[in-house]
Amino acid sequence: MQRDLEIDLLRAFVAVAAQESFTRAAATLGRTQSAVSMQIKRLEEIVERPLFERSKKSVAITREGETLLVYARRILRVNDEALSRLSEPEAAGLVRIGAPDDYATCIMPGALSSLSKAHPRLRLEVACDIGIDLLGQLARGELDLVLATHALNDLSGEVIRKEPLHWVAASGFYCDEAEPLPLVLYPQGCICRSLALEALDRMERPWRIAYSTRSIALINDAVASGAGVTVMEAATVPEGARILDGEEGFPALPEVAICLHHRADEPPATALAAKHLAQALRA
Repeated sequence: MQRDLEIDLLRAFVAVAAQESFTRAAATLGRTQSAVSMQIKRLEEIVERPLFERSKKSVAITREGETLLVYARRILRVNDEALSRLSEPEAAGLVRIGAPDDYATCIMPGALSSLSKAHPRLRLEVACDIGIDLLGQLARGELDLVLATHALNDLSGEVIRKEPLHWVAASGFYCDEAEPLPLVLYPQGCICRSLALEALDRMERPWRIAYSTRSIALINDAVASGAGVTVMEAATVPEGARILDGEEGFPALPEVAICLHHRADEPPATALAAKHLAQALRA
């Protein structure tokens, strides 16, 4: 008998995986908790594998669930792109997008490419800067959309996804714990910088800024040369880098949220671009 992965079931599955909670997932989907639980049960029957380990306090994805999650996100992305392309009017005009350099380099190229292919008459301009400055440009009407990082206790805009933070260094990096920790970071105003310094201050570990730049390429070069340690979202860690989480002298770091901010008087082309980018980046 043919078994098919149903879109509604996959959407519920991705929501539970992202929220790590049936209750929060139900809220994002506009359904009851029992309805979402039934959808997950139905999906587990179809794949004949447990997708989550449940307890009274937590929901953890299984190894089989992690495997399915990769495919589920792809399927939902293609499904949403197809429906968007067929049902929405052709968009035209200029959309000005602001994003930190690491997002523009590491996580946005695929989303921007698919947006351009779906709506070839859109003209996209991407400006790179730290979030606080980009949000100022958005408020002044100089940008149409801004992708920015937020601490989980200070959210604003449309939450796209959450990312864990990591301490990152070159593979052979060494620093004497008696010396201040050399740091390679974005300038003041960067949320990740603030969270990292607060964590070090709480454990009373001395630090110094060895290198500060708005360029992810320069940060990667400085770290690779052994100039110091940086802090990065999981999606932006370069291949071959050494993650220092859990090592002596490196405190735990919180998750951050990637949020999409819209201009107040959003024209149709910008709204369409925002919808497309949000779907692609969530996937």
